[in-house]
Formats: sequence, structure tokens, C-alpha cells
Amino acid sequence: MTAPVFRFAPSPNGELHLGHALSALTNQRMANAAGGRLLLRIEDIDVTRCTPEFDAGIFRDLAWLGIDWEEPVRRQSEHFGEYEAALERLRREGLVYPAFMSRGDIRAAIMAFEATGKTWPRDPDGAPLYPGTDKTMSRNERMQRIDAGAPFAWRLDTAGALARLKGRLSWREWADETMPSTTDVAADPLQWGDVVIARREIPTSYHLSVVMDDALQGVSHVVRGRDLYFATSVQRLLQEMLGLPQPSYFHHRLVLGPDGRKLSKSQRDTGLAALREAGETSEGVRRMLGY
Repeated sequence: MTAPVFRFAPSPNGELHLGHALSALTNQRMANAAGGRLLLRIEDIDVTRCTPEFDAGIFRDLAWLGIDWEEPVRRQSEHFGEYEAALERLRREGLVYPAFMSRGDIRAAIMAFEATGKTWPRDPDGAPLYPGTDKTMSRNERMQRIDAGAPFAWRLDTAGALARLKGRLSWREWADETMPSTTDVAADPLQWGDVVIARREIPTSYHLSVVMDDALQGVSHVVRGRDLYFATSVQRLLQEMLGLPQPSYFHHRLVLGPDGRKLSKSQRDTGLAALREAGETSEGVRRMLGY
């Protein structure tokens, strides 16, 4: 029987905080309990924000926490070719389209709509959905704009992709971290609208790279924060469109700040490096998190 595969996948665009520590420790505990393997993946497709300093900090903080992982470590920035091949497949099948609207264009369209007294639909994170105006553009017009160097992003035709499914779209969610059983959760990618799948300068996005990485690394158990629960709908749709295997999921509790919101990398008082510099021990951090 193949051992289950877990992964912890931080981005080196800031310092790890208590929320990352909870996720890493949860992955390690569940992997150990299941007799599984734990992988470390560096999600560094955002080449403008990810830095060597933050990258080194990830390894330093995880070692301090006592997290063990298998080598080699996968770095997304070294695998753009694999993501581009997946993007090309989606293009060939007509599942993505070039979207040229700038953020200013989108804001103007939404303001004009809401000026009529109606409310513009928003995704689970509260961001307004993409208007989808570019869907009606002719192929010739699209090619002319691309050839002229117009900036654009590749967006998923979510409704078109869903129309190709033969059955119900769902995912398996573990009831808790002891993994006694899974429940079947209905996926609803339409609540995200036509999400960005890649950009002209970077042939991937979080959604595309994460499903490709999980498949290529044989990840069977995706354990991550509750803030990514709804994003699973989009990722399940991509897995179906690309013929990728479906892992099981567990979305653990979040560590919240004093304002009741999830922690961010800008909150240095919860950063692992800052806690260590202030004299906190790894055992103390584990106690804070209930470990």
C-alpha cells in the first residue's frame, strides 16, 4: 500500500507567523499518525515579492520548530515549463481566454453598474467578480491586441468548463485531523467567477500551479488553513479539466489576531523570527498552538 503524501507549501514573500506554524505542525502530526510522508514546497511564482532572505527564513523557522521533510524541496520557480504545458492544454480546449481589462477598467465597470442601485457580485474573499466583457471579443481582435503588446491575463471560462463535466463536482473533506472519515463537499467554482489562471509574463497562477504540483508530487492529503476552503472549488474544477487525481482535503482552524482576523505576514508580533528573537522557545510556540 502506498504511503499517504502530505505537503507544507509556504511562499517566501514574508516571514512565517503563528498561522504557518500551526499548518506545518498539523501536517507533520497528521503525516506521522498516518505513516505518511511530508514534503516541503516553496511556492515562489511571484518573482517580484519572493526574496532569498524570506526563503532562507522558511528553512530556519521550520528547523527551529522541529519540522522534518523529505528532500528534494520543490520550487515552483523552477517548473514554469510544466505549468505552461498545462496552460497550453487549457488554451487548446478553449477553456481560457485572454482578458485585457485593467484594474481601472474593472473598477469603472463596477461603479457604473452599482450607480444603478444594484450590487455587484463578489467572491468568497469579498473581491468583485470579473465582468467577463472580453469573452465576447472576436479571435481576430484578441490576436491583434496580443500582437500589439497589450497586457492581459488568461482567465478560466468557469461556466464553460462546468458545462463539460459529466457528473457532480465535489471534494472529500476529512472530518478532523484524526482522519476518521471524509464528507463529500459540493464544489461551487461559479462563486469565484472567471479566475486568473496565468498572466502574460508568468505562465501560471496559484490555482494552476498548486493543482499541477500536487499531482506531480503525488500529494494525497492536502492539509491547509480554513481560509483556502472555498478555493478548493476552483482547484477541483481544474483537476477535472486537466485529468489530474483528486487528493483528500482537511482545512484546519486559523490563528486569529487581536482584531479577530487571520494573521498576515505584515503582523510582525506574531512572526516566528520575532518571537524567537524575543526569547520565545519552539516548545512555547507549540504550547500557544495547542501542540
